[in-house]
Amino acid sequence: MSETGETTQSPKMGRIRDFLASRRSVLRDYFTAISGSAGRLVFSLVYFIALANTLSIADFGLFATASAAGVMLSRILSFGFISALYRVATVRPNLIGVFTGGFLLLGLLSLPVLALAGWLVFALFFAGDLGIWIFATVVFAEALLWRPVEVVVIVNNGMGKFGRAAILVIMGTVLRAAAALAFIFWPKHDLAAWSSFYIAANGLSFAIAFGFFYPRQRLRFRPELYWRRLADSIYVAGAEVLFYLQMEFDKLLVLSIGGPHLAGIYAIVMRLVDLTAIPIRTFTMMLVQKMMRTPEMLARFGIRAGIESGVFAISTLALGALAVLLYFFPRALGGNVSEAAPLVGLALLVPAFRNLVEYHAELLFARGQTLIRAFNLALLAGFKGMLLWWALTRLTDTAGMVLSLNLVFAALYLASAMLTYTMLRWPAKTF
Repeated sequence: MSETGETTQSPKMGRIRDFLASRRSVLRDYFTAISGSAGRLVFSLVYFIALANTLSIADFGLFATASAAGVMLSRILSFGFISALYRVATVRPNLIGVFTGGFLLLGLLSLPVLALAGWLVFALFFAGDLGIWIFATVVFAEALLWRPVEVVVIVNNGMGKFGRAAILVIMGTVLRAAAALAFIFWPKHDLAAWSSFYIAANGLSFAIAFGFFYPRQRLRFRPELYWRRLADSIYVAGAEVLFYLQMEFDKLLVLSIGGPHLAGIYAIVMRLVDLTAIPIRTFTMMLVQKMMRTPEMLARFGIRAGIESGVFAISTLALGALAVLLYFFPRALGGNVSEAAPLVGLALLVPAFRNLVEYHAELLFARGQTLIRAFNLALLAGFKGMLLWWALTRLTDTAGMVLSLNLVFAALYLASAMLTYTMLRWPAKTF
């Protein structure tokens, strides 16, 4: 107490208060954005439980693998010009109308390439197990309905409208969850029936996103601006395809080697792993925006190490908590999921290493090093393919296969860290 009876504030407490005051807007934006992730997590879990326990395990495996392929193929849409649209929304939002015109133009031009790539993926991985029209329906829903919804989310996040983006993310996940719940009461529980529900849910999300959430700017076409950025966009598209290839290649390999039922068990485990990554992606999204404006922010080793340690700890704790729940209550997420419940804890370190590899890729994107990012992801995709092929062809039991994923993803993380932090020494590219 001072002589006047007032409490004297310590210098340390004053510094903490000043720090929090200076970061108040950042914290507000983060918690607004994370609210979308929290809502998405809850409704994604509802969607997963309903669908995984309504379809047979084999059909769920086929759908999950086809959906993963659709997400990978969706990155071909507009030849990656979405990246230019995101940068414009972040640093020059008055040009959104111009670059939306570029997205639409290049989107039309990319459709034949998308169709050819889809046919090749089907012929290589799905021809013996899944009808081509069902596969085409799932890819259409992912690439031409849901990917544009993600574009609306990306543009709103770039403009700093995190609340609108969060609402849209939650709404899209609610519609998918509602479709899965309605599907429970449908007379037929096969993939052909579910694909119609899936198209309807994603189509409604598309209509709402562009009807109510896209910025109202006059659509304009400036081809000279698009061609100037086309090479960079193609690098991004290639990198995104390679990124999702190395992220989802394990599902395709399991389907090819073990068949639909094993693919279903594996897809259930990896879907639970994916759910733990949803909150982490909000953090990396905001970090990317910060780095676009201040590319030098990660120059200090202490900051880089602190971020990676935090991502690792949160990811591991999230899956660990889920594994404990399923250990004591294996049927907590349904009968089909209970068959995979004992395997969840065996993949304990997988989400941490996966999230860190994704974080590395986002760092290079934020700094404009798109060609280097594509090159790194190509190397990682090949490396992961070799490691997974070795593990899946030599380990006959499912538990051993899941356990080996910890080593596979640890090796990928080390390779990614070496490539990424070597390239971060190079100067960033501004927009």
